[in-house]
Amino acid sequence: MKVSDFRSDTVTRPCEDMRKAMASAEVGDDVFGDDPTVQKLEKMSAQLFEKEAALFLPSGTMANQIACFCHTQPGDEVILEAFSHIYNFEVAALAVISRVQARPLESERGILSPEKVEKSIRPQNLHVPRTSLLCVENTHNMHGGRVIPFENLQRLYKITREHEMALHLDGARIFNASYASGIPVSQYASLADSVSFCLSKGLGAPVGSILVSTKEFIQRARKIRKMLGGGMRQAGVLAACGIVALEKRELLIRDHERAKKLGAGLASLSSFHVVQPVETNIVMVDLDSNLPASKVVEAFQKEGIWIVAVSPYRIRLVTHRDVDDQDVERCIEVAKKLYG
Repeated sequence: MKVSDFRSDTVTRPCEDMRKAMASAEVGDDVFGDDPTVQKLEKMSAQLFEKEAALFLPSGTMANQIACFCHTQPGDEVILEAFSHIYNFEVAALAVISRVQARPLESERGILSPEKVEKSIRPQNLHVPRTSLLCVENTHNMHGGRVIPFENLQRLYKITREHEMALHLDGARIFNASYASGIPVSQYASLADSVSFCLSKGLGAPVGSILVSTKEFIQRARKIRKMLGGGMRQAGVLAACGIVALEKRELLIRDHERAKKLGAGLASLSSFHVVQPVETNIVMVDLDSNLPASKVVEAFQKEGIWIVAVSPYRIRLVTHRDVDDQDVERCIEVAKKLYG
């Protein structure tokens, strides 16, 4: 049976160009700083985001946590959105690695209220933690690939300047935000002290994320990477895929088009309530109370359509380079067959 895998954009396999790049990659020991392919990827990333320096890392979680570690001191407080990846899906690393307290805020579909953020900043007081960092996720995974409005980021950034805080942008899918909004990633990066982005989601590389910031910040981040076991040796074979991924990043536009088509098809079912608008490559669907998400996932899987449940009555479908128009049509047809 053919499988159409909509579980995540992390399931992509290396394309032929990536495999060729891996085979021919010039490598060295990246911990010693002499892997030319890693250096090329880092330079390329820094230039794209118009930051001074970049660091190649094994995962987005490590990129986020190193950034948080470098921006804070033990006992500080970090403000972030209540359904953010850093708060929910990084195994309490803020508490374990950085030894800081998280202050999650409810939002309007991932968009933090600047007024609420400012009110949540702690006063200088012996009894309370110092608020040293604000983390923003763009696009926002659990809010259906929501693009954070540029004006919102401008206001949040201004608040952090006024309160001597840092702003870290979890841009795992920042290129999706860029193509959806028409705003270059460098403009988003101008409103953050550090930005992480993932090479192994929609961009399609098998492994890796990038952290960009100032030279001084990245120098410290490199040392923390080593401390956390993230230093890799002949990493050029992986970085080579990242270079190809960035060169082919416009393929994300096609993913967005397919997600919109998929969302429209599923929205035609009375028991499927698609979270609108579908802005990027993530389709969230709220289900009627008689349709537990686990049962829907199981029914789809029997038909060769792989999806995930993100809550008891919500499913998520993600488009990526390894699903095509036929996969989208097939998914819609299966949904209509099962629940139409």
